Amino acid sequence: MTESKSMILGCSGHSITPEERSFYQSEQPWGFILFGRNISEPAQIADLVASLRDSVGRDAPVLIDQEGGRVQRIRPPILPHYPSGQALGDIYRKNREQGLRAAWLMSRLHAFDLLKFGINVDCLPVLDVPIEGSSNVIGNRAYAGDPVTVTEMGRAAAGGLKAGGVLPVMKHMPGHGRGFADSHHELPVVTVSRAELEAHDFPPFAALKDELMAMTCHVVFTDIDPANPATTSRKVIDEIIRGHIGFQGLLLSDDTSMNALAGTIGERAANIVAGGCDIVLHCNGVMDEMQQVVRNVPVLTGAALARAKAVEAAFGHNDGADEASIRAEFDAMLAVA
Repeated sequence: MTESKSMILGCSGHSITPEERSFYQSEQPWGFILFGRNISEPAQIADLVASLRDSVGRDAPVLIDQEGGRVQRIRPPILPHYPSGQALGDIYRKNREQGLRAAWLMSRLHAFDLLKFGINVDCLPVLDVPIEGSSNVIGNRAYAGDPVTVTEMGRAAAGGLKAGGVLPVMKHMPGHGRGFADSHHELPVVTVSRAELEAHDFPPFAALKDELMAMTCHVVFTDIDPANPATTSRKVIDEIIRGHIGFQGLLLSDDTSMNALAGTIGERAANIVAGGCDIVLHCNGVMDEMQQVVRNVPVLTGAALARAKAVEAAFGHNDGADEASIRAEFDAMLAVA
């Protein structure tokens, strides 16, 4: 069996080009990720997912950011518009049990939705805990501004996905909530003490440390590593993510093409690997950038391979719930929220 490489890649459009097919076949990314540019109608999505897997000759993981709110790659009329994390958090603040149920139900619906297309990984829950004045890059994607609510809602959301056979990816470890810049465009720098981070930002990730996948943040924490964002920081990954938080699952970088990271795309990929991430994530499907990535990522081996295999072994679970009843319960809950 061909060995897969330590990367997840995007593609350029609604179907893969002959060049992309040949590239994926030869370079063997571990998985793929879809964005809005890849979405037109239901049969097309399913065909694209199938062709991505066919290009690598195996049942590769296919990821998407389907949170609800403004980060929802598959939108109406294909799928309903789902509420944001903050809207679910508002239900929790009125009634804790209803809020937790709402988070679980919405994720269970995501699982119904995504598996119809063959998509089996959702980059959810958002476990960031924003503070007053922080960048809107997180904003209403977060459940709340306190770690307890975020932890409980995140656990419920992850549970709903897994009940339906879709695996979650926690983000953005060890916490993007204090960033005063949008890491898509510039590098956020967080200057508070490690003690404050351990009290406020890290707890949701520590509580969900046994999940199988997490995504890093492109944020500098000056009290831990003033020179490197978490994604490329060996100190943050070893001491905080693997150490203090205790996460031993598969660690994905956030997107390599985001401008919070310095250097060429190839240099960024190399720095992500050197920092200790298991998987380099590159999303935009631009061929010359993907070619730079593949030259700088290794074949999956050792601990990273073991973590990837643990993810692959976890696919396939399904609680057999009835979609219509789940959707009716969720809609009724939103109607009175």
